[in-house]
Amino acid sequence: MKICVLDGFTTNPGDLSWEWLYECGDCTVYDRTPANLIAERCEGCDIVITNKTPLRRGLLETLTNLKYIGLLSTGFNIVDWEYCKEKGIPVCNIPSYSTSAVAQLVFALILEHTNSVAVHSDSVHGGEWSAYKDFCYWKTPLTELDGKTLGIIGFGKIGKAVAKIAASFGMKILANTNHPSSFENVEFTSVDELLSKSDFVSIHCPLTPATEGMVNAEFISKMKKTAVLINTSRGQVVDEKALADALKNGNIAGAGLDVLHTEPPSPDSPLLGIKNCFITPHIAWAGFETRERLMKICKKNVLAYLNGSPINLVY
Repeated sequence: MKICVLDGFTTNPGDLSWEWLYECGDCTVYDRTPANLIAERCEGCDIVITNKTPLRRGLLETLTNLKYIGLLSTGFNIVDWEYCKEKGIPVCNIPSYSTSAVAQLVFALILEHTNSVAVHSDSVHGGEWSAYKDFCYWKTPLTELDGKTLGIIGFGKIGKAVAKIAASFGMKILANTNHPSSFENVEFTSVDELLSKSDFVSIHCPLTPATEGMVNAEFISKMKKTAVLINTSRGQVVDEKALADALKNGNIAGAGLDVLHTEPPSPDSPLLGIKNCFITPHIAWAGFETRERLMKICKKNVLAYLNGSPINLVY
């Protein structure tokens, strides 16, 4: 059994173990695989495991030994799963491993806007507090979340987790989803009403043809000028130029993003350098406990396949 992991570094930069996978066969773990080496490294493999290294139809057609593809992610758009379905090749993803972690980062981004912890800490370390004539000061407006309205677009597991945290802050919660159902402290409404009433709008919908570019100039124009946009779903949901223009022109108050259209972003990305736009490098899933959970599910997926009963199939 020949196995390769094409891009294992982000999942396991050295604080977790691949030992279980080495026990399954002749295994090679690559930190990263550039496009020109994908075919060479996959050649002859029975099992290929990938996170963001793409496996397209043209490549898959050449991999005559391939029997299983394991994903180190929930999303599976980097694999031509339709081809795999045609050929009976199981493709298994990692569902529901990062729900709590993503919800936590949503509020880290929200609280950076309301409390400006980094700005104030930097000012103290820079000597500003030591030199100040009063016992305290603030460099930005500070606001409470209690009584503010959070709008959640997409209400799956992560959206629900975000709603529970929002309720603990005393926030009012609006949600928009294709499948509304009763949920404590949440009012379901249209996108337009949600945008017009929300102080914070958090995106949690999947990337589909209908949601790609959804957050465009028209969408943003329906938000309050004092509102903040949060996106931890997929970067392609946001029209980045439209968001950059809105932030620069004061059409909304700010944004907090963990995902961008292109990752890593090009140096000329329209969102880089905008003061009221906080951007983290796709880290919502990167906590140790979260990655440990991911690895355990990956192991279960592989062992289930080897035992003849694949689980977490994407098709």
